[in-house]
Amino acid sequence: MPSEELRTFVLYDITDDRTRTNIAEVCLDFGLLRVQYSAFAGSLSRNKREELFLKLRDTLGKEEGKILVQPVCQKDVQSVLLHANEPLPEPEL
Repeated sequence: MPSEELRTFVLYDITDDRTRTNIAEVCLDFGLLRVQYSAFAGSLSRNKREELFLKLRDTLGKEEGKILVQPVCQKDVQSVLLHANEPLPEPEL
């Protein structure tokens, strides 16, 4: 039986520019979308979350920093509050 995909947030606080860039690349490789400068989100299965976490941990190595991989159930995703002062993307025609 396949593992259920849950919305997953990856948040990190890393001081080294190169390591921070590499962490972002790993997130993108897993199909996550950037939602803040050091935050990504997307739907992942439990196995993919674990694989992602191990890859992020290895990428951080001994550099100073913190990484959080947080799955969120659909009920909680629906109750998210968001405010953004930025231009909205043009609608597709």
